Amino acid sequence: MPQMSVGLAMILLIVGNLIAVCSDAMIKSLGDETAIFQFVFFRQLTAVAILAPFCIGTKKADFFAGFKWHALRGHIWLLGMVFMIISITSLPLATANAIFYAAPLIMLPMAMMLFQEKLTKYSVGVAVIGFIGVLVIIRPTEINWAAIAALIVAFTLAWNNLLVRKLPKHQTVAQTLMLTNLAGMPAALGLAIWEGQPWDWSPLLTAAGSSTFIMIYAGTCVLAYRSAESNKIASAEYSGLIGAVIIGMLWFDEVPDLPMILGTMMIIAPLIWLAQKEKRAKKAAALKPIEAAVATDAAEETKA
Repeated sequence: MPQMSVGLAMILLIVGNLIAVCSDAMIKSLGDETAIFQFVFFRQLTAVAILAPFCIGTKKADFFAGFKWHALRGHIWLLGMVFMIISITSLPLATANAIFYAAPLIMLPMAMMLFQEKLTKYSVGVAVIGFIGVLVIIRPTEINWAAIAALIVAFTLAWNNLLVRKLPKHQTVAQTLMLTNLAGMPAALGLAIWEGQPWDWSPLLTAAGSSTFIMIYAGTCVLAYRSAESNKIASAEYSGLIGAVIIGMLWFDEVPDLPMILGTMMIIAPLIWLAQKEKRAKKAAALKPIEAAVATDAAEETKA
């Protein structure tokens, strides 16, 4: 897969995160009475059904290449979905999403340990300021079990995004998402049976819609994190918070207070600054060979 620019990778993550908020809104609309493990299984079942046509004709050896990494990501994804439902149904939409966006900060030390990525002071600074913004939004005195569940989601998102680098490069996004969901289905079905709730198929349509939105998000993550170093683009994950605030207001009458607005600004403003800085740095790097050539020509003319 050809490498894309940092700016394009960040745009992909921004679009993906805004779309992911739609999935969160559909989950929140279910209410507290929904059987969690059943819904998680329905999501994976509908995801596999949607993706199957895009994987027809793939050779078995190619399709199952790197399956151990897909299986690991699939079970981490399953864990994240369970805690995501708990947190989204218990917290305001924007608050839950704010905690999810601790993931980019968590990714920084993980990327350094797993892939020996070098951290720039700018990417670290943006992530730290963004995380402080998250703390401003949730306010430590209000942390409860639902907030802890959201923090677990952030860890699963960080792990999954970094493990993308372990996947075979030749596999398409559809194949990657298919294997991620397929690998986690036996565990999801086992949990649904263990849950002991009567089977209720009424949330199936909601699960299908939620799966569609979250697969688009997961696909953008696969494309972006395969093509650029995570420490340079991970802060773009914060952008979905704007969508969470807007949808929370329009759909659930969750009016943001002053700490929410202040924390959001602390998250978004450094992101915009970092994107501009990366753009200027890329432009300067492209001009260096030209400037060097001009300087060489000038020196030769002087000697002549």
